[in-house]
Amino acid sequence: MANNKKVYQGTGRRKTSIARVRMVSGTGKITVNGRDVHEYFPYETLVMDLMQPLDATNTADMYDITVDVKGGGFQGQAGAIRLGITRCLLLVDANTPADSENSYRKILKKEGFITRDARKKERKKPGLKKARRAPQFSKR
Repeated sequence: MANNKKVYQGTGRRKTSIARVRMVSGTGKITVNGRDVHEYFPYETLVMDLMQPLDATNTADMYDITVDVKGGGFQGQAGAIRLGITRCLLLVDANTPADSENSYRKILKKEGFITRDARKKERKKPGLKKARRAPQFSKR
């Protein structure tokens, strides 16, 4: 990777997943934890989900992406990778004015990819079965 190519790094988080994304100019190969993205994720919809920022900016076959992802399940990991890729793309296009019509920031912001999805599982409360589910009421 260190053969005079600019490396862009971005961190993405979703639920309890954390993804470290490295992007280098290349042919569009995506590697997740040392495995091909299609081999790593069990569902094609998850791969489509994390490819959305690349498809929106027409850069799907311009960069090789290497991802180290930890924690959570496949859904959270895919969301974390998507945010990491988005942050890398923002670094790639940092010199373009943000109000320019074809700036990556404007495109990604419109699609809603820049915002981190902060929803997490709510904690379990004492006396309840789950976060809000109370035990069944019995009159007698």
